[in-house]
Amino acid sequence: MELMKLEIVTPNGVIFDAEVKQVTLPGSEGEFGVLPKHATLVSLLDTGVIVIEKADGSEVAVAINSGYVKVDEGKTTCIVDGAVALSGGDSDLAKALEAAKELLKSAESSNTAIASAVAKVEQIGKSF
Repeated sequence: MELMKLEIVTPNGVIFDAEVKQVTLPGSEGEFGVLPKHATLVSLLDTGVIVIEKADGSEVAVAINSGYVKVDEGKTTCIVDGAVALSGGDSDLAKALEAAKELLKSAESSNTAIASAVAKVEQIGKSF
């Protein structure tokens, strides 16, 4: 199984840095997936949720408000303005879901993108 390195960086530091199977990103032109050995690209990221499939098959979701992504064959780097990881225990998850909703609602993005991202965060909360 091939893996790639994924790094998510905010102004406060690195919030995710690990080998992953794949990642789905909220691009400015719509969601897109990245697998190992993906063609090199640079793209704007819109308000939304980054969904990460880790090496062990588990998923992690990270709500972001905006940013950029640089994809190389072996590494994907996301540089975002704000992010909230949506994983952990029940009490931590509840706090993270509320923080993610606030982050998304404060984003300077279209109402449609914000509503879609908030709906995705709520759906993630129901799945736990």
